[in-house]
Amino acid sequence: MSVRTPGGAGSDRGHGRSERAAGAAPAFDIGDSVREFAGPRGDYYARAFRRIQSKAGLAATFNRAAALFGPVWAAARGLWGLFWCFAILELLALVQLSKGLFSELGAAPLARAARLEKNYEKMVDRVQAALEKGDQAGADSFSLKAERLHAALEKALTQADEAAAGATGLVIFGLIALAAVKGLEGWVANLSCEKRYSRWRTDRTMRAGFSWTGAALGAVFAALVYPLTLYGFAATEPVALIGTFPADTSHYQALAGSIDRGFDRAADELAFFFQGIARGIRILLDGLEVIFVETPWPVVMTVIVVAAWRLAGPRVAIFTVAALAYVAVLGFWEKAMSTVALLGTASFLCVAIGIPLGVWFARSERAYAVARPVLDLMQTLPAFVYLIPIIAFFGTGKPPGILASMMFGLPPIVRLTALGLREVPKEVIEAARAFGATGRQILVGVEIPLAAPSIMTGVNQTILMCLSLVVIAALIDAKGLGYDVLEALQYAAKGQGILAGFAILFCAIVIDRMVQGGFRRE
Repeated sequence: MSVRTPGGAGSDRGHGRSERAAGAAPAFDIGDSVREFAGPRGDYYARAFRRIQSKAGLAATFNRAAALFGPVWAAARGLWGLFWCFAILELLALVQLSKGLFSELGAAPLARAARLEKNYEKMVDRVQAALEKGDQAGADSFSLKAERLHAALEKALTQADEAAAGATGLVIFGLIALAAVKGLEGWVANLSCEKRYSRWRTDRTMRAGFSWTGAALGAVFAALVYPLTLYGFAATEPVALIGTFPADTSHYQALAGSIDRGFDRAADELAFFFQGIARGIRILLDGLEVIFVETPWPVVMTVIVVAAWRLAGPRVAIFTVAALAYVAVLGFWEKAMSTVALLGTASFLCVAIGIPLGVWFARSERAYAVARPVLDLMQTLPAFVYLIPIIAFFGTGKPPGILASMMFGLPPIVRLTALGLREVPKEVIEAARAFGATGRQILVGVEIPLAAPSIMTGVNQTILMCLSLVVIAALIDAKGLGYDVLEALQYAAKGQGILAGFAILFCAIVIDRMVQGGFRRE
C-alpha cells in the first residue's frame, strides 16, 4: 500500500509504487512517523508497516496482541469498524462452542417425546376400554391412532439421540471457528492499522496512538455482551428477563384501541369523500372492463396481438399469441382480462397523478423535501399494511384493490419524473428561454422530451409494481388471477397455484415488452 508523503507529487507516488512492486525498500524512513502514530510498541509497528509497504500484494504480518484481545485491541486503536467485525465473528464461534458444551440439545425432542408418550398411554387405555365394551370398530380406530403416536414417539426419541450426539461436533466446529477467527484477527490487524496510518499522515486531526478509554469500552462491551449472549443460546429455558422483553400489553391495547376509534371516526365523518373516490375509480374500471372483458375475445386478442406487433415487433407478437393461448385454453381468459382492467386503471391513475407531481417536485426543492420521506414510506412499507387503512375507509372490492396497487406503484413514476427533469441540461433551458419560449413551451417542448427516457422507465416500473400487487389485492376481494393464487394457497392446491402464477407471469411479460417496445420505437 502506498503512503502519501506530505507535499509529495503524483509522479513521486507512482515512482514509489513501481519501486515497491520491484521489491525495493521505501524511499524514506517512516520509523519516527510510525512511532508518533502508534505510541506503545512503536518499533514493532514501524517494522510491520515497512514490510507491508515494501510488498506489491498483501504482506503476511501477524499481530499477536490483536489475535489475543481481538475487539479490545481494535477499540484501543480506534478501529471501530474492525471492532464490530471481530466481536460478531468471535460471538458466532463462541455460541457454537457453548451450545456444544452447556446446552441440552436433545431437550426439545425429549419434551415432545414425553407428551407423545402420555398421549400414547391414553390411547392404549381407550383401546382396552373399547375392547371391554365389545366395540371392535372403536378399538381398531384407537389402535391405529396408538400406532401412529408410537411411531411419532420413536421418531422424537431418535431425534433427541441425534441431537445429543451432535454436541461433540459443535464443540469441534466451535474450536476450529474460534481458532480461524483469531488467526484472521492477527492477520488483518496490521493491514488495517497501516491504512489508518496512511490517512493519518495526510490528516493529522485523526486520533492516533493507544487509547485506554477505547480499550476499557471494548472490554466492558465484551464483559457484558459475551456472557449474556452465550447464556441466551446455551440455556434451555433462559430467565424471563433475558428470554422475553418485559413489555406491558396494556399500553399496546390502549394504543390499538385509540387507533381503531380514530379510523372509525374518520370513516364516518368523511364517508362522502371516500365514496366519491370509489365511484370515480369504478367508472374508469367499468369502462376498461367493457373493453377487455365484455368485448368478444377474438376481437380483444386480435387487437392485443396487432398492438404487440406494431409496438415491439414480430417476436413479441409471437410470444403474445402463445401467452394469450395459454391463458385462454386453461380457462383464465376472463380473469386475466379482469386483471388487465384492474392494472390499466391503477396504472393510468398513477401516471395521471405521478407525472404532475414529479414536475412539481422537480421545480420545487422544498416540496420534494417534504414529499421524499412520504415516498420512502410508501416504497418500504410492507404491501399488506396498505390494506388496513384502505379496508377501513373504502371497504372491500375492486376499487380498494386498485387503491392498494396505486399506493405501491405511485412512487417510481414520481421519483423518476422528478429525476429526469432535474437532469435536463440548464444550458438547453436557457437557450430556449433566450429564443422567447414561455415556461409552458419549455416544459412541453424541451424538458419533457429530454426527460422522456426517465419518465418512461418510471411508467414501466409503475405498471409492473401495480401488477405485483394483484395477489395481495385479491385478499380484499379484487378478484382476477390473484384470487386463484390466493385460493391455491388456502387449500394447498399446488397445481392450480402454479398455473395461475404462470398466467400472471405471461401477462407481466407481454405488458413489459409492449411498453418497452413502444418507448424504443418512439
